[in-house]
Amino acid sequence: QVQLVESGGGLVQAGGSLRLSCAASGRTFNNYGLGWFRQAPGKEREFVAAIRWSGRLHYVDSVKDRFTISRDNAKKTVYLQMNSLKPEDTAVYYCAASRGATLWDRSDYDYWGQGTQVTVSS
Repeated sequence: QVQLVESGGGLVQAGGSLRLSCAASGRTFNNYGLGWFRQAPGKEREFVAAIRWSGRLHYVDSVKDRFTISRDNAKKTVYLQMNSLKPEDTAVYYCAASRGATLWDRSDYDYWGQGTQVTVSS
């Protein structure tokens, strides 16, 4: 069992930065791939970024060179550093944990956090 709690969301102007954190409980944190997804009003939840237990990274094209995912296994925490934010990045951001291989597929995830709101004003 893994429980995930996100924090760090808020309101920021376009061009600004935020860092999201996701703290996990559970003894097998290191064995999980960790991902960030987001859901804007009226849209489906979409993949943003993921990091495998090996450290391999995956990003959706729209956030490459702006967002960075990282993990600290000792703190059982995954981060999403978001720079050069745009109004279209506005969404509820969720972290999730997976034992699967296709980390860009939300159906591959076993555990989800409750989400944190990110709002980017123009």
